Amino acid sequence: MNLTPKEIVAYLDDYVISQRDAKKTIALALRTRYRRMQLDKKLQDEITPKNILMIGSTGVGKTEISRRLAKMMKVPFIKVEASKYTEVGFVGRDVESMIRDLVTNSITIVKAEQEEANQGKMDNYILNKIVEKLLPPLPESASESKKDDYQRLLEVMEKRVQSGEMDEKIIELEFDKINVEFDDSNLPPEMAKVQESFSQIFSTINKQDNKKEVTVKDAKSILKLEASQKLLDTTSINAEALRRAEDGGIIFLDEIDKIAVSEKAQGRNDPSKEGVQRDLLPIVEGSSVTTKYGVINTDHILFIAAGAFHVSKPSDLIPELQGRFPLRVELESLTEDTLYKILTQTQNSLLKQYEALLSVEGMTLTFEDEAVRAIAKLSHRANELTEDIGARRLHTVLEKILEEISFKADEYQNKTYTVTSEYVHEKLDEVVEDEDLSRYIL
Repeated sequence: MNLTPKEIVAYLDDYVISQRDAKKTIALALRTRYRRMQLDKKLQDEITPKNILMIGSTGVGKTEISRRLAKMMKVPFIKVEASKYTEVGFVGRDVESMIRDLVTNSITIVKAEQEEANQGKMDNYILNKIVEKLLPPLPESASESKKDDYQRLLEVMEKRVQSGEMDEKIIELEFDKINVEFDDSNLPPEMAKVQESFSQIFSTINKQDNKKEVTVKDAKSILKLEASQKLLDTTSINAEALRRAEDGGIIFLDEIDKIAVSEKAQGRNDPSKEGVQRDLLPIVEGSSVTTKYGVINTDHILFIAAGAFHVSKPSDLIPELQGRFPLRVELESLTEDTLYKILTQTQNSLLKQYEALLSVEGMTLTFEDEAVRAIAKLSHRANELTEDIGARRLHTVLEKILEEISFKADEYQNKTYTVTSEYVHEKLDEVVEDEDLSRYIL
């Protein structure tokens, strides 16, 4: 997490074009969290995160910014849609389930780190179990010479298993019963505990030996879970995951405009919308939520809300919730030049993806610079004539252009196909300019 705001923005520049203000605001919010963790514990408790409200049309980079941040910072992160929650008393997900989802994500991160740190021990556990089946141990009464011979055979067998030479060999594996997992974050903790009790009952119903004939290759995968359960300390993993979720968790709350009650609606709104906002308030404000792994305090979780706000306005949210998102940033609509940069300057851009996909067929796909500019221009034009869906328009436009080439890829094996601007115009001009066709095809 020890990255300066400039370093965070520089990283985001590789994946999201433009939107400088949004990147700066989020980079500062993340750096503030790092600064807070370096302070005295008493002062830490006083400093609460400055939640962010991002306003902008679909496809301009709101979700991509948050998703890339979570990957970069390696912190617990979840993306949820505000519109899928309902007020307490209505059928549907309650807002506390997002916190339980965050804790589950945090546990996944910490467990993966622990598995990586203990990879050597886990590999040895798996290797010993498999070799024991391939080469049963000698009885205690065996002579010293036989024990020496057995030790040499054991070393040879270990090398053969590690090299993959024994992968197709069939062994009878006896593995521990694994409890049936009930992991529904929408359930109240009390119900989750009841389901866990059921899972323990289910695991003891089948009393026969849990044996199965499998290949050595499959045994390596099956024993990985057993090794994880036996060698890792679940209690410490859960405690560390709760701490990380509390101090570093990020919840990206998308479509928050869908739960705003617009003045123009004249009472025709779903009555649960304002109720969802009121249920969200204590979570965003700071409260304790009980999960199956323990109690988590939400005071220092960073909430990033986003919405297009075409029909409603941020001021249509209840005042208390507005006040909990003090940082507002408006994302710009994408211009023709921005779309061109998205195609040419981002890491793993769509053009690079299509080139890599078709290279599997043995062909080389290239794009003239003028062709790329034509794609950007026509995508921007389609956004102007129909709904503005931002960079997502590039997906549909490129699919339309490359459909025929992709279908006949086998004919271009060991050849190079260059997409020209003439070809782009031939495929798209008529569709883009005909508004009805554009609505259905692009």
